[in-house]
Amino acid sequence: MVSVVVAVGIGTVAVPVTHTWAFLRAGLVGGTIGAGDVGSYRIIWDIRLPRVLLAVVVGAGLATVGVAIQAMVRNALAEPFVLGISSGASVGATAVALFGVFAAMGIYALSVGAFLAALGATVIVYLVAKTREGLTPLRLVLTGTAMSYGFFAVTTVLVFQAPNGEAARSALFWLLGSLAGANWGSLPVAAVVVAAGSLVLFVLSGRLNALAMGDEAATTLGVNVPRLRVLLFVVCSAMTGVLVAVSGAIGFVGLILPHLVRLVVGADHQRVLAVAPLAGAVFLVWVDVAARVLAAPEELPIGVLTAAVGVPAFLVLMRRRAYVFGGA
Repeated sequence: MVSVVVAVGIGTVAVPVTHTWAFLRAGLVGGTIGAGDVGSYRIIWDIRLPRVLLAVVVGAGLATVGVAIQAMVRNALAEPFVLGISSGASVGATAVALFGVFAAMGIYALSVGAFLAALGATVIVYLVAKTREGLTPLRLVLTGTAMSYGFFAVTTVLVFQAPNGEAARSALFWLLGSLAGANWGSLPVAAVVVAAGSLVLFVLSGRLNALAMGDEAATTLGVNVPRLRVLLFVVCSAMTGVLVAVSGAIGFVGLILPHLVRLVVGADHQRVLAVAPLAGAVFLVWVDVAARVLAAPEELPIGVLTAAVGVPAFLVLMRRRAYVFGGA
């Protein structure tokens, strides 16, 4: 909450924390705003607050999905994009941005296109990876990785076929992640999906502990591994598709944050899934602040900054002898 209040006041037009709190209180419970403060109030309430809250939702969602996917495929390098869902969503979003697909949807066209493409990618990956024995970790990783390259190739072709340079620039900026399009209309759906998905994963935390020990150990403990893996795949895909639809492809949050949280609270998924959403939310709020102010009045893609933080953090973790990546 402190991060939200402080971050809302930071930007090209700086607003003191006391004024920010007064504006937020007025917007939430009602109050009087002076005539000279109407402009600042609109900046806080209509522009910055939905963006900061969307950063909270996206950061929490990516960190939570990262925890679940790393347990599902038993791979320390797994993150929300290893399933190929984000690359599929990128195809839909690029088609909307460059060629006006779903233009009738207005401001929701980009989100609708990205989500439908993510849904299609989910179906493709599921059908290709599924065998008579169910979804195995290796097939999921290999299928998701292969499909990611395929979807990326399609996206690249679409960008090269862009009708003008500005459209291509907008598509590439979105592909690197951005919360610039945040508004009160896009926030509720993302928030509901992330909250529901996080609750489901938290309820399954005990089974995730068993799954992380291996399929045989989980089966011995009474877990229906194939059914659990399908459920995790569906939940993670839905959350990833919605998040990519509203924020673009933001990497490293789902990879680094779960490992950092485990260093603090241990490997028990009940604890990890309780802390990871908060850590992811705080992390992305401040990364978004940096994206807004470091090159003001221009804006940096969030994916660039998450990579700048994530790569060194991952290398430091890998060098720590006391930390073990999924038993490896």
